[in-house]
Order: sequence, then C-alpha cells, then structure tokens
Amino acid sequence: MEIIEEKKQFAVLIDSDNISAKYASSIFNEIENYGYASFRRIYGNWSNKANGWKEEILLENSITPVQQFAYTSGKNATDMAMVIDAMDILYSGKVDGFCLVTSDSDFTRLAMRLREENMYVIGMGESKTPMALTKACNKFIHLNLINKQVNDEETALPANSRKKGGRAAEEEHGSAVTPIAQIEEAVISIINDNENKGKITYLGEIGSRLNDKFTDFDVRNYGYTKLVVFLEDTCPRLSLYRVDSAYAVGLSGQLDRQKLEKEILLFVKNNGGQVENLSLVYEEIHKKHPSFDIKDYGYSRLSSFLRSIRQLSVNGNLVSIKEKKS
Repeated sequence: MEIIEEKKQFAVLIDSDNISAKYASSIFNEIENYGYASFRRIYGNWSNKANGWKEEILLENSITPVQQFAYTSGKNATDMAMVIDAMDILYSGKVDGFCLVTSDSDFTRLAMRLREENMYVIGMGESKTPMALTKACNKFIHLNLINKQVNDEETALPANSRKKGGRAAEEEHGSAVTPIAQIEEAVISIINDNENKGKITYLGEIGSRLNDKFTDFDVRNYGYTKLVVFLEDTCPRLSLYRVDSAYAVGLSGQLDRQKLEKEILLFVKNNGGQVENLSLVYEEIHKKHPSFDIKDYGYSRLSSFLRSIRQLSVNGNLVSIKEKKS
C-alpha cells in the first residue's frame, strides 16, 4: 500500500492594496513548494478593483475576496481585516503555516506573532519590501525578482557573461537582496566548520543552511535557476566537485597549509630569525599568493594563524623562531 505524505496546510492572505494581480499565478506556484493553500483570501475594496484583481483572476485561482470599505480617507482598514482573519485562522488550529502576500511593513508584528505560535510564515512581496518584514518571516520571496525567469539560452551563456549578470542583478536591486559577498562568506564558514569535523560539505547542505540563515535567499533573485551554477559563477573563492552522483563544495585555490607554513618559516629565518611587524609577513605571502585569505584556513587574524605554527612565537607584532630546548 502506497503511503501518501500529508501536505502542510497554509493560509494564503493577500493584501490587494500592495500586490498586483500579475503575480497571482506565481503566488500559488510558489506555495505548492511548501504545502497546500487551504485558505485563499484577498482583502481590499472591490468597488475599485484595486491593482487589477478582476473576477476572472479570483475564480481561476479559487481566491475568496473579502470586501473592506475604506471607512475613513488615509486609514488602512484592509490591514485590520487581514490581521483579524489571520488570528481567527490561527486559533482554529486548521493550518500549519501562513503566507502573507504584501509589501507593507505594518504586517511585521503579525508575522512575528504567528511565528511565536510555531507557525511557519512565508512572506511574498516586491523587492521594495522593508527589511523588517522580510526578516520577520521564515522565508520571504521577492515576487518581482522570481518572475524574471532565466531562459535556456541565458544559462548557456559563457561563464563570464553570467557572472556579470549575477553581479548586475545584485547592484540593480541593492539592499533588497542579500549581498553575494555575504553569501560567499557564509558558505566558507560552513565549509570550515565541516572540515573541523572531518565532513565533506555537500551542495544540499549549503542550500538548506543558506535558506535558514537568509530568509530571502533565492538564486532566482540573482538571475539563476540552479544553486550550483550560481555558486560557480559568483563565488570565486569556492570550488564545486563531484562525489559520486552529488555535488560537494570546497575552497578554490587554497594553498596547501604545510607548504604555506614552510614558506613563512623560511621567510622568518631569512630575516635573521625574526620579523618585527606582522604586516611584513602578510605582504610576503600576498606577493606570492595574491588570492590568499586567512579566513580560508579558519582564522580571523593572521596572528592567530601564526601562533598555530609550532616553530613560531608571536609577541605583539614581533614574529620569531622559537629557540630549541636543549
């Protein structure tokens, strides 16, 4: 007998004042990746059909419209109606999570409150959404960015062309997306942690932990459809390789530690057994290895790395060869 895994139930609540109808299909395509939209409600004043939410779009996507008149000019009654319904649904115990479709930061406290009740909260909105709301959700999806799907011809472009595309997307959307440099640093940290435990870092783990760390992380934000291509094109300090049928991630161009230690010891010996300034050691390494980064070896400071070399002594800025005990 086939066992069918039960899907998680979500309440999808849409703020029509802030979200255009052109995203209707994207909203429900995305929620299918997480579970089933058992509640589908949209809030607004239907006397003016705000943001193009016409009857045929609502019927096509089985969305229930909730009429909310603007009782007073300048007051957002829609927000209140959406919050009240969200709390009613929460205490009904019928859902496992919520999808709040809005770019309005007024819903930040609602997202936080739902998470306090162990609800999984997905936010969907445009890249103009304030950071407070994106961080309050377990996952936030930028609808305007994921709609720019990468076609097959684009993924076939030379690597250097795709790199420019990824960086250009980051520059275009500014603070709306997590900086690529920040993502690269996070991946390097994961690799170093795993190396300390003697573990290989697989691509699946990278994807999972990036999603946990950055609520809005999605390679589509940068013009990609696959994580492996995104990392290869935009993170030069990373190297991807095959382990059986899976991808693993390591550090690219990392100088062998033993070789590096020998070069440093030789440099100190050639300077009479001591170097008066740490910066001279760094300059010597960087001259031979321009891509050298101490973080690749699990250290935040060069002095800490040098202290780990048994033959060296570091006292302030002074680096010297340890005297052999007789």
